[in-house]
Amino acid sequence: MRTERNPTRRLERVFARLDREPERPANLDMPRMSRHRVVLLGLTLSFYLAIVVAVLATTWLVAFDWQVMFFRPYQQWPEIHAFLDYWVVLGQRGPTAVMVMAWLGWRSWRQHTLRPLLMFGTALLLLNVTVGAAKIGMGRAGPHYATLIGSNEMWQNGDIFPSGHTANAVVTWGILAYLASTPRARRWLSAVSAVISLSVGLTTVYLGTHWLSDVLLGWAAGLLILLALPWFEPLVARVEALVLAQRDRWRARIGVTAATPEPAAAPAMVPARTAVPAEDGLRAREPITAARSTGRPSALLAPGPHTPRGERTPASPAGSRRPATARATARTATTDPQRA
Repeated sequence: MRTERNPTRRLERVFARLDREPERPANLDMPRMSRHRVVLLGLTLSFYLAIVVAVLATTWLVAFDWQVMFFRPYQQWPEIHAFLDYWVVLGQRGPTAVMVMAWLGWRSWRQHTLRPLLMFGTALLLLNVTVGAAKIGMGRAGPHYATLIGSNEMWQNGDIFPSGHTANAVVTWGILAYLASTPRARRWLSAVSAVISLSVGLTTVYLGTHWLSDVLLGWAAGLLILLALPWFEPLVARVEALVLAQRDRWRARIGVTAATPEPAAAPAMVPARTAVPAEDGLRAREPITAARSTGRPSALLAPGPHTPRGERTPASPAGSRRPATARATARTATTDPQRA
C-alpha cells in the first residue's frame, strides 16, 4: 500500500537533525595549508596572470569575447531571461552576505565559537581589497559600453574586470564548504558552491553585462581567496581569543558588582541578667534540652536543678575546657545520690 508523503514530518526530521548538531565539535577538520593546497594555489595564480596578460595583449581571448557579445545569448534564448534575472542575485554581495551570515551566526552560537563569522569577514575583506584593486587598476569597460570593436577596452574608467558577481559567488558560497564540520559535508557543499558560482558567471555573460574573460578572472580571483584562507587561521584564532577574553572580563565585572553583598550587622549581645519574655525564655532553654539529649555540654547553661542558687555558668568559647561550675555540679551529682 502506497502512503502519501508528509512534508510536515520531513520538516520535523530536518529540525531534529539540526538540534543534534554538536556543540564545539572536538574532531573539527580544519583546512590546512598542505602541499597540495599550495600547488593548487600556484596553478590558480598562474591562470589568473595568464588571463590578465592575454587581455592586455589583445590576443585571441579578446576576439572570442567580441564573438560571444555579437552572438547575444539573451536574444537567442529569451525564454530563460526572466529566470536568470533572479538567479544572478546569488552573486550580489548584499543579499548573499546576509543569508550566509545568518547561517554562520547560528553555527557560531551552536558551537560557542566566533571562528565562522570571523573567517567569513576575513574572506569578504580579502575579496574587497583584491578584486576592488584590480577593477580600479585596469578599468575595463563592459560590453554595453564598448567603443572600439576588437579592442580590449582597458583603462576606460570601467569596473568589470574581474567579474565581481562571479568572485563573490565563489567566496560567499565556497566559505560554507570551507567551514564544514565533516569531509562529507565539505564535498557536498563544494559541489553546490561550484555549480552556483559557474552558473552565476555564465548568467552575467548571457545578460551581456560581462565579457567571458571577466568571468574567467572572477573565478580565479575567488578561488585564490578560498585557497589562501588557512594562512589567516592563526590571526583569526588570536582575534577570537581577545574577543572572548574581553567578554569574560565584562561578565566578571558585571557579576561581581551584582553579587556584592551588603555588610552584615554585628550580632547584639544580650546581658545575662536581663529578663526576657516567656516565649524567649522557652527558646533560651532549647539548647539545654538538646545538650541533655545528646550528652554534650551546651555553650550557655541557664540555672537548672543541678546548679547552686545564685550561681551562673558562663559561656565558654569553642575548644576550651568545661567550666569549673559544670565540673563541680557533676561531682555533686555523683557524691549526693539524693540530689541526683
